[in-house]
Amino acid sequence: MPNGQWYPPEWPDRIRALAHGTLTPVPPRRAATVMLLRAGDGPGALAVHMLRRRTSMAFAGGAYAYPGGGVDPRDDARRIGWAGPSRETWAARLGVAPDDAQAIVCAAVRETYEEAGVLLAGPDADSVVGDTTGDDWEADRRALVARDLSFAEFLDRRSLVLRSDLLGAWARWITPEFEPKRYDTWFFVAVLPEGQRTRNASTEADRTVWIRPADALAGYDAGELLMMPPTVSTLRALLPYATPAEAVDAAAARDLTPVLARASLGDDGEIVLSWPGHDEFTKRVRTTGGTP
Repeated sequence: MPNGQWYPPEWPDRIRALAHGTLTPVPPRRAATVMLLRAGDGPGALAVHMLRRRTSMAFAGGAYAYPGGGVDPRDDARRIGWAGPSRETWAARLGVAPDDAQAIVCAAVRETYEEAGVLLAGPDADSVVGDTTGDDWEADRRALVARDLSFAEFLDRRSLVLRSDLLGAWARWITPEFEPKRYDTWFFVAVLPEGQRTRNASTEADRTVWIRPADALAGYDAGELLMMPPTVSTLRALLPYATPAEAVDAAAARDLTPVLARASLGDDGEIVLSWPGHDEFTKRVRTTGGTP
């Protein structure tokens, strides 16, 4: 392939089954992912934190992505310490009910802590915690990963409030209907809090990097870095911004219309896979005898 677009070999058969009505789409799970940003090397540059998923992972193994994961249903209804825009404001922005909005924002903050060791929370609405690398913090992080501790319980235990004002909603992508694992994912941007640092805290990643969006895209275009379309698209959308603060400020005007791939099957067996509004990802696969 000319670039590093993630394209599993089983997709043509699954697309064909969906077109023939023999595959029933799996309902997508709510999920959130965060593009952590910091100043890059040199003036007018920003860098984004990315991790490489282990090749053994069933979903997007070997692909570069951002910290993120599924919503914990326990975060839907329980009220937590909250700073920034109200749940109702977030609900209007994300296009969901207030309880869903709380759970999605909680997932964004929790997953960033679980996978990168960065916590967007503080003792009050005007502060953020500092170093989170101590043994007691690590014990809580592991308990969150194991789901032995809910995020609300974690915040209560630490007397912290979630800093939703540090997040900006950036995009929304839904996994194609022919995928066996599907996610309805909201992408957020956030600036790395002062005093905190990222680390590879995820069991799902074998490498983490801070990289300029332009460099990540150059690696993708050269076929050196494997990525999924949402990752490539969100990286390209970061290119106009010189600083992390500019990108976060720009998030308020971002279109959050969900992007869902479409697949069609031609009479000659050609499969056309496309993402509306993102022509660069259109894929045409000619098949013979049911194989790519």
